[in-house]
Amino acid sequence: MTDEEIVGACKLSEDAGAAFVKTSTGFSTGGAAAHHVALMRKSVGPNMRVKASGGIRDRKTAEEMIAAGADRIGASAGIAICKEELPE
Repeated sequence: MTDEEIVGACKLSEDAGAAFVKTSTGFSTGGAAAHHVALMRKSVGPNMRVKASGGIRDRKTAEEMIAAGADRIGASAGIAICKEELPE
């Protein structure tokens, strides 16, 4: 989707009363991108949440998504991500 399409979809979701907007599932050509998460965060009000999902396989990527505005991470590698040691 283009940035404009993402913003439009977020606005429509918010108008419909959705609790979350979510990035891709990762089953297609790509997964979550920090740029898209930030765009989604800016496109919705403070009462709506953003879920980053798809292609998040390590702690660094998960932290990038959170820094970009994700409230929730969807990752099949959640246990491995949580077990990764923090850099010293």
